[in-house]
Amino acid sequence: MAFDGEAITEEEWAKLRRDAVTSLPAALVGKSLPDILMPSQKALLMATASEEVVVCDKSRRVGFTWAAAADSVLTAGAAKSAGGMDVLYIGTSFDMAREFIDACAMWARAFMPACTDVGEFLFTDQEKGQEDRQIQAFRIRFASGFEIVALSSRPRSLRGRQGYVILDEYAFHDDAPALLKAAMALLIRGGKVLVISTHNGADNPFNELITDIRAKKRPGAVVRCTFDEAIEEGLYQRICLMQGKEWSPEIEAAWRKKIYAYHGADADEELRCIPSQGSGIYLTRALIESCMTSGGVDQVLRLKCPAGFELKSKTDRQSYVQAWLEQVVQPELDKLDPNLRHAFGQDFALTGDVSAYVPLAIDRDLTRRVPFVIEMRNVPYDQQKQIVFWVTKRLPRFTAGKLDATGNGASLAQETMQEFGPERIEEVHLSQSWYLNNMPPLKAAFEDRTIATVKHSDHVDDLRQIRLIRGVPMVPRDIRTTGTDGLQRHGDVGIALALGFAATWVDVGEYAYHRVEGRDLGNESALARRRRENEGGGFSRFRNWTP
Repeated sequence: MAFDGEAITEEEWAKLRRDAVTSLPAALVGKSLPDILMPSQKALLMATASEEVVVCDKSRRVGFTWAAAADSVLTAGAAKSAGGMDVLYIGTSFDMAREFIDACAMWARAFMPACTDVGEFLFTDQEKGQEDRQIQAFRIRFASGFEIVALSSRPRSLRGRQGYVILDEYAFHDDAPALLKAAMALLIRGGKVLVISTHNGADNPFNELITDIRAKKRPGAVVRCTFDEAIEEGLYQRICLMQGKEWSPEIEAAWRKKIYAYHGADADEELRCIPSQGSGIYLTRALIESCMTSGGVDQVLRLKCPAGFELKSKTDRQSYVQAWLEQVVQPELDKLDPNLRHAFGQDFALTGDVSAYVPLAIDRDLTRRVPFVIEMRNVPYDQQKQIVFWVTKRLPRFTAGKLDATGNGASLAQETMQEFGPERIEEVHLSQSWYLNNMPPLKAAFEDRTIATVKHSDHVDDLRQIRLIRGVPMVPRDIRTTGTDGLQRHGDVGIALALGFAATWVDVGEYAYHRVEGRDLGNESALARRRRENEGGGFSRFRNWTP
């Protein structure tokens, strides 16, 4: 950045200060910080308070840098014992640095009355007008001894420094990987790193960083806010409030349309947080097939009930399905290792698509292995419940399950939760946020070869139905494939596998029964029984139980 070391005259600085926003907008004066910030901005501050590395995946001009300026003042203005430290801001231009320092100065002035009320000072000399001595072109000094300083976008500018690093518009820095590498070094001694940017292509280091964090390859948190999400949170209402303009839904809709028109073909990347050239197949055929090492077509257990089956008596339906369970499913259950933990995922369907039940075993090397898959077609609700309950109760060391609770699946998911307990069963409402948080870890497992699935061409097609839609890996609603049986599929096993894979990471305890020998417990008092159980008899809760 050209301004590093560049002289600025007194007259130039005075003009900059006059042109800058030097105080909180009148419409927001008197409100608390939580009231001033929008939900996504509050999520940003909550993330930086709990995480060492936070990445902001954002649209243009949604106020994340403005919120980061408030976070910077709270950090640099605090004593060391309260988590205070230097804040090191790195943007891509002189104007970005000036705007950030001005925003920090505005927040500092807004916070000063609160500090005075509790007997603290943000600036050494806090008399009216005198605080400007501590606010310089690219640096603000606080009474705490810490400072906010804008640095050049060269990695060496962080050498020898310590504190809270903010990399703004990271995707557009000339040497972004080296800059991030230099920033990460500050974590060793208790620093923090905040990366803020809009996207600049799918292969950009910024998008790769987000993907790694979502796939849990790197520690950290991602805070995402699209342009439409910011509008829903009140972005345009606040713009109108600060500019003294009238707001109405109709005016907002026209403004939104105009903004999208200005961006044209770039709207997806600039406003919707979708990196360019980032759509299409999420899992390649080669990647999927390389992990199909668990069993084969014989491990795909299919039950297709005949037409009119739902009209048969309850007894007939139950006995028909029970015979199938005992003859087809039980032999596969008998092959399961009783020492391994097991989980499952289920994608629900009544007619048309497949209702899939996918169990997973957690091998000793932590590979998630699918021993078999149950596919149900034209199976009535009661019999799907019969199958889910019967199989789940026979999974060795069953830990957790996640069921599709979208639409008709809600009832089965709820009843399964009631049967096995909320600590083990989750009713999942499939949404963009769920896919966004859970598909990257599944993809990482395929890439790392830490998942083994059943070999079947239909399952390859199901997993290839997962597409990047507006930056979110999910199964499109309106796309169907035809299976080897000539019937339609909708990525069913892929969704059930994602649910089951997520269930393998649920941390739950295990229970076992220890028989107490050599005691006549018939007349045992309640107090004696409690004492005995505390000494190890009765039911006990522990992990890594081997029967």
